[in-house]
Amino acid sequence: MVSMKKFLEKKGEMAISMDGLSEKFFEPFIMKRIQVDLLEPSRIVCSFKVTPHWLNGGNLLHGGATTTLVDLIGSATLLTVGTPIYGVSVEINVSFLDSAYPDEEVEVEAKALRVRKAVGVASVELKEEEDRQNYSLEPPYQVSCSR
Repeated sequence: MVSMKKFLEKKGEMAISMDGLSEKFFEPFIMKRIQVDLLEPSRIVCSFKVTPHWLNGGNLLHGGATTTLVDLIGSATLLTVGTPIYGVSVEINVSFLDSAYPDEEVEVEAKALRVRKAVGVASVELKEEEDRQNYSLEPPYQVSCSR
């Protein structure tokens, strides 16, 4: 119990130092390794390689990293339809049906299902490399939307 208390309070050998990190740590940390494969109104397809930084103690893709990714990519998908402001998530439901392993390529496909004045709904699915389709997106990434 003492070692868990030290870990949670960021003391002792088990501590993970947050000193020197920017105030907005999670978004850049998660989004840094994302490759955009397809960008169109109401839909984003991107991919990433599972690196050691994303792993949990069981050497699998961490659920917290997955959920943060779902939140950020899902929100970005809502913005592709012309939503004028970036809001906050009011509910995130994540079902973990499979595991992702170190060095595995993962595809993320997000779709805007409903966008209204106050609330938007997006679906985000992570797929293994073998389930991926080939997409190409030539720069510049342009999205044209009308409301």
